Amino acid sequence: MTTATHAPGETTGCPAHAGRDDRKSAKVAEANLAPAPGSRVIGSFAAGRDILRSPKVRQAGASADVVDLSHPDEISFFFLDGDLHRKRRAAVAGLFAPKTIVTRHQRVMNRTMDAIVADLQARGSAPLDELSWQMAVDVAADIVGLTDSDTNANLARRVKKVLEASVARKPGRLNALVFNAKMLVHVGAFWKHDLLPAIEARRKQPRDDVISHMVKENYSKKGMIMECLSYGGAGMMTTREFIVMAAWHLFEKAALRERYLTGGQDDQFAILEEILRLDPVASMLHRRAAEPVEGVLADGETACISIREANVDEAITGPCPFQLDPDRARRMKVAGPYMSFGDGPHRCPGAQVALHETRIFLDRLLRLPGVKLVSEPEVLWNPQIQGYELRGAVVACDRG
Repeated sequence: MTTATHAPGETTGCPAHAGRDDRKSAKVAEANLAPAPGSRVIGSFAAGRDILRSPKVRQAGASADVVDLSHPDEISFFFLDGDLHRKRRAAVAGLFAPKTIVTRHQRVMNRTMDAIVADLQARGSAPLDELSWQMAVDVAADIVGLTDSDTNANLARRVKKVLEASVARKPGRLNALVFNAKMLVHVGAFWKHDLLPAIEARRKQPRDDVISHMVKENYSKKGMIMECLSYGGAGMMTTREFIVMAAWHLFEKAALRERYLTGGQDDQFAILEEILRLDPVASMLHRRAAEPVEGVLADGETACISIREANVDEAITGPCPFQLDPDRARRMKVAGPYMSFGDGPHRCPGAQVALHETRIFLDRLLRLPGVKLVSEPEVLWNPQIQGYELRGAVVACDRG
């Protein structure tokens, strides 16, 4: 599959920037992306948006086709459609509202950054993905309600083991048995030390979080685990990668970094959204037509919406689609991240949370005395989630 409208490094309709390509994950994605067998790849921004917004399509890909929908209370809202999905999503929508982000979540973000900065200044250097993981876990844990673990560090380790094991499965019966055994151990530890204490605390004193809602609605044990891990996967793994990617761009581009540090919040968000347009963590979304979508999909046909192609579609980006241009979205009068958070009823509910925590993380990090990127990350590919991973980046600053 081709993940961009043009080959990496090539631009069309943009003679002033011939050869300019600011993307960092395009090559590894182009070499590894694998749409679901039999699916039709949609690279047009307009067509992809129409499909994602259509009430005639259902979730597909990411194991959605094999999920047992007969027990909706035991599966994540991610796999649901229609009224069930709307109801589950609406029940916790307030947790992701702009006012809640400002009045509640930013306190967690700033508190976490206080700890990250103090630790980094004491050590002098640290792996960037470890620091971004701490931010992502602390924020997601507060939203979900995983606040009664022994320590946040232990919670982060246990969640990481479960999530990494869940996307590391290989085909074959023996591998499946080993996978199930490992998952049983990891999920058991997460249940015992993190989720169960939170459930017991919410039964005594409910709070405004996902676990309190699940307790109120009498979710099953399996349902609670699945929902928490879905929020964890979406709110932790993807945010960790995006923070590192955005930091990499800003360390590399002095003028862009200066604009980020001297501009206001709107400017910072514009920069982050443009980086995410070029290097989206999620690369594609699948939808199956439950009935014909006129002019687009036949009944039962599966579409693979290529986020990467849609994000560089010159019909919506304008010229120089591979150039990092923070003013692009305002000039083109479109949403800043384009298709990077999806669209339609399944658009990522935590999009604004992720942008806010990334903004705060980088604003604090880049103002540290002597801060620098000691080593750039290696761009790896996770075939299970069809997305990039950035490992090996090390950031340093003056001790103090």
